[in-house]
Amino acid sequence: MSGRTIADRYELATILGQGGMGQVWTAYDRRLDRRVAVKLLRPDRVAGPTGSDAADELRRRFVRECRVTAQVDHPGLVTVHDAGSDGDDLYLVMQYVEGADLADHLAEQDPYPWPWAVAVAAQLCAVLCAVHAVPIVHRDLKPGNVMVRPDGTVTVLDLGVASVLDTDTTRLTHTGSPIGSPAYMAPEQAMGGAVGPYTDLYALGVLLHELVSGDVPFAGSTALGVLHRHLYEAPVPVRQKRPEAPVALEALVLRLLAKDPQDRPASAQEVYEELAPLLPKHGTPAGPLDPTRPFLRPHAPWPDRAATPAPVPAPAAFAAPQPAFTTPPPALGAPPSFTPPPAVVPSPAAPARPTTPPPGRLDVARAVDEVKKLLGEGRITQAVDILGATLPAAAAEHGERSPVVRILRKQYAATLMDDGQYRRALPELRRLAEDRTAEAGPADTQALQFRYDAAQCLEQLGEAGAALVEYRAVLPYYENAYGPITSDPGRALDIRHRIGQLLLAVGDHTAGRAQLQALLYDAERTYGPHHPLPMDLRRLLSHQRDVRGG
Repeated sequence: MSGRTIADRYELATILGQGGMGQVWTAYDRRLDRRVAVKLLRPDRVAGPTGSDAADELRRRFVRECRVTAQVDHPGLVTVHDAGSDGDDLYLVMQYVEGADLADHLAEQDPYPWPWAVAVAAQLCAVLCAVHAVPIVHRDLKPGNVMVRPDGTVTVLDLGVASVLDTDTTRLTHTGSPIGSPAYMAPEQAMGGAVGPYTDLYALGVLLHELVSGDVPFAGSTALGVLHRHLYEAPVPVRQKRPEAPVALEALVLRLLAKDPQDRPASAQEVYEELAPLLPKHGTPAGPLDPTRPFLRPHAPWPDRAATPAPVPAPAAFAAPQPAFTTPPPALGAPPSFTPPPAVVPSPAAPARPTTPPPGRLDVARAVDEVKKLLGEGRITQAVDILGATLPAAAAEHGERSPVVRILRKQYAATLMDDGQYRRALPELRRLAEDRTAEAGPADTQALQFRYDAAQCLEQLGEAGAALVEYRAVLPYYENAYGPITSDPGRALDIRHRIGQLLLAVGDHTAGRAQLQALLYDAERTYGPHHPLPMDLRRLLSHQRDVRGG
């Protein structure tokens, strides 16, 4: 395949790696004359034997995930340049990162210096802070997806790819296996439950345990055996193998590896604050690929770079020279001043990239037409900006409770959700739900839809407990408890499915399995045994039995 040109622009050169679902290549961008990395995915191999509809859905999800991922601007993440489809392949074009992946970096050190482990983990926390604020969950954080660059900075790869490979139902592939790598998989992920930022923190704990002790906490000869140990065995404290490691570091690793997500640190920011006192504060780097260098000499240039250009490395790993930063980026150590955004953003009129409406009287109809046009072209981010700028002006002109403002707010919330901006969509949906409930009552179908969408936002934000409360509150209306007006068996089954996954996510495995087992019975009665929902539920429950049995 060497010599193939993707999208009439990216000429494939050397293969870097491949698996059952795709390949990664070095390539040359003909238009900008630069080296890039191209990841190719085959929808037919990922979607499985479920036909072209599943492959088409995968393509749509891939484009959406790439768009959402591109919103994250952080020097600790590989930059996404382009994405699309070429023939039977989906392609993702990224910067080509020079350095070694963390798995090789670890293998070359015996033992891995614990200050290096702290420095790597601190940089990963900085990345996760930015990623989780979007919100995005990596789902497959492991040494093979982390690069250590020559200046010691850490770069995370494959953000969003695991989400694309995931399904929207049981979090399993068509083979019945969970998405991710078993050695780094959180218990809730292993059981097929809903994932969240807490899932990435568990993987960070596994990675940190491996760097300090030399081994992952749970290994085994089979994937099911490893997942069983994640669920039921306690990890060996790292100081039993590395007594020189700080007590505080050992305690942090054990907290990250808690079986119950609620017992883990609340955020990556909290983890960084606990790592900060352990970071090196003086001395000189040991040399290239020393991950403590960003803390010892932040943003310092290499002394020999001006005199001798760096040689072009052999294409044995992701690579691409990183431009010098004129503004110190927080990823080189986590931002001590970083404050995670609140769960609810109070102002609905603060788009991330605000646009200024034209002077004079607001033409709402024209703005709505422009939004429809942009949405039809897939330009969702621009549509969000126009709606965010139009909404407050329309409220000032027509009144907050006017029909035109209601329509705009509804479209704004829906577009934010489609753009993956759940944190900004949530307050809009709550406001819509409150206003509609006050006017039409709690059983109104539109009010219930707003509450259901708000619960989806909470779930995506990793607020599993709050999402459970909201789903449980609206479920009786769809189960005919309040009369046939709101009864919707399909929606009721969907909500019960989400409740089951969230119960698994919060560590209540017994209740989660009972919920899913009862759901399987009712789904088979409603749809028949060969409908995708009962088939997926049977795979999930079978997988759970296998994991519990080890």
